[in-house]
Amino acid sequence: MDDISNKLHEIKNEDIVWVIYLGIIALSFYSNYLEKDYLINKHITSKDKYQKIMIFIFAVLLIVYLYFLKDSLDSFNSLKESDSKEKKKLVTLALVASIFIFISGAIYLYVAIKNDNLDVELAFN
Repeated sequence: MDDISNKLHEIKNEDIVWVIYLGIIALSFYSNYLEKDYLINKHITSKDKYQKIMIFIFAVLLIVYLYFLKDSLDSFNSLKESDSKEKKKLVTLALVASIFIFISGAIYLYVAIKNDNLDVELAFN
């Protein structure tokens, strides 16, 4: 029963992440509007708002990616000797993927911070 309650708790946390993603999507639509306004009308305030929103988006995503990295690391650390070889392989691959996703999030955040001319296209994956 403890295993089931742990899994239900994980699902509840994942539901929160999905709500965060919906907020990120809404902010992304607004940031696209600001980017177009800057490109067409050269409004500096739109450029500044766009940059701040992009930095916020990628900072939040990095936190989400860190949560998933921690979850993968916990799964990896909780592997038992009795677990199947296939399960060990899959958990290890999920951990490696989480590490790469976290690194990509950190890189995107860095680019968002340094992209003063809006000449690099950024999109969260």
